[in-house]
Amino acid sequence: MRRSLPRSVTLAAVLLAGCDFYYDRVPSPDDLLKLVPWFDHMIQSPAVHPYESASVPRNTVPGTVPIDRVEGDWGAAWNGGQFAVADGIKNPLTDASVIARGDTLYHIYCGVCHGQAGAANGTVGPRMGAPSLLTAQARGRSDGHIYSLIRYGRGVMPRYGDKIPSADARWAVVTYVRKLQADAPVAEGHD
Repeated sequence: MRRSLPRSVTLAAVLLAGCDFYYDRVPSPDDLLKLVPWFDHMIQSPAVHPYESASVPRNTVPGTVPIDRVEGDWGAAWNGGQFAVADGIKNPLTDASVIARGDTLYHIYCGVCHGQAGAANGTVGPRMGAPSLLTAQARGRSDGHIYSLIRYGRGVMPRYGDKIPSADARWAVVTYVRKLQADAPVAEGHD
């Protein structure tokens, strides 16, 4: 007479032999975090209330009146070669307190093409054909024109309005460019 193993031993052997079925179904801690609808610290995130900050660029809806320093959109006119709107814009940040911020932003975004001092001798500038910011023509541009170049781009200059989204930050760059121009002699050539 042959003896068989007890059923519990047989069941345990089957379960232990097929451990992979359990391993593949263990929930990940990442999946568990998705079940929590809200954390207390999330209310501090700028993504929760994106339009409560003045640093978010917003264009006004056509036919409405902007309030609270929301700038309009003159991109269509700018891209069409009509510079009257851009040339009419005045720099609201002309004091020296913004030069340090403009210096930092210029060296992050502009120096690679226009060079450390604006002479178009940056790492990429000569290959791209970046213009010097120190020529008489560049100095003759209005602050609004330089601001529009930063915001919308033109020619070989790419658009930086999405990379420097704050209007005050773009004006700080314009103020710093004016400082570079004041500190250097007029360069030969054109921009």
